[in-house]
Amino acid sequence: MYPYLDEFIDYLAVERGLAANTLESYGRDLRQYLTYLAKKKKMSLPETTSATVVGFLLHLQAKGRATSTISRMLASIKCFYHFLAVEGIIPRDPTVNLDAPKQEKRLPRVLSVENVLRLLQQPDLKTPSGIRDRTMLEVLYATGLRVSELVSLKISDVNLEEGYLRCVGKGSKERIIPLGSEAVKYLKSYLNHARKFLASNPAEDALFLNHHGHSLTRQGFWKIIKKYAERLDIPGSITPHTIRHSFATHLLENGADLRSVQEMLGHADISTTQIYTQLTKNRLKEVYNKAHPRA
Repeated sequence: MYPYLDEFIDYLAVERGLAANTLESYGRDLRQYLTYLAKKKKMSLPETTSATVVGFLLHLQAKGRATSTISRMLASIKCFYHFLAVEGIIPRDPTVNLDAPKQEKRLPRVLSVENVLRLLQQPDLKTPSGIRDRTMLEVLYATGLRVSELVSLKISDVNLEEGYLRCVGKGSKERIIPLGSEAVKYLKSYLNHARKFLASNPAEDALFLNHHGHSLTRQGFWKIIKKYAERLDIPGSITPHTIRHSFATHLLENGADLRSVQEMLGHADISTTQIYTQLTKNRLKEVYNKAHPRA
């Protein structure tokens, strides 16, 4: 029913070494497309043209699919057709001149400074897990780490005397990020008073531990932040990435330069960081409209 799909997936797995989740995504996208060709268009792959592919994309759009989904579908289809053309299964690649639709840049959700402080104050500091949670939230807001980077920290990655931590981010790139005084204070409290109650193995070098004494997972921290966020009367969900976005936006609002924020966030391209300047512009406009007598 799905001609050449198995061969294509084998090629991606063997020749390009793609991960199982990525292979599954390609397979899911292409099964939809091949089903569309067989049932709606009743045509074979060699018969298809660029208009066929565009028709499928318009079909997805009519069904209310997001622009990001349509872009991903087109990427899968283009890769498939390229494979078919190289293998000589089709005479030409009909997608050569097709470009993905422009995606709207969605501005990330950001908390106000007041709401960040309210979130930080939620953990119970009378318990070891509460001290750990407060410390993780303080470190996250002080550094803008990705949640995967936060839970991957080792004790040796933190230098409390100098006030910085070492982080290995995407592409195995290492960066050094300063820690604020509050983050240093809570890290000292956690390491000196709380972590030993969570540790079951003295050789464990993960900085943040779960109740089994092992390194806390991304899912584990996501549940922690969700629990505290639910106590706050704030519309919308709060995730670890919300704190990362808030970190970057608050820095820029208070005069930090874009390159420094880019470096701390670990963005390879400054255009990724520039989305936060739009947030600060929106904030300035909001303040102006509220404050200026002739706004």
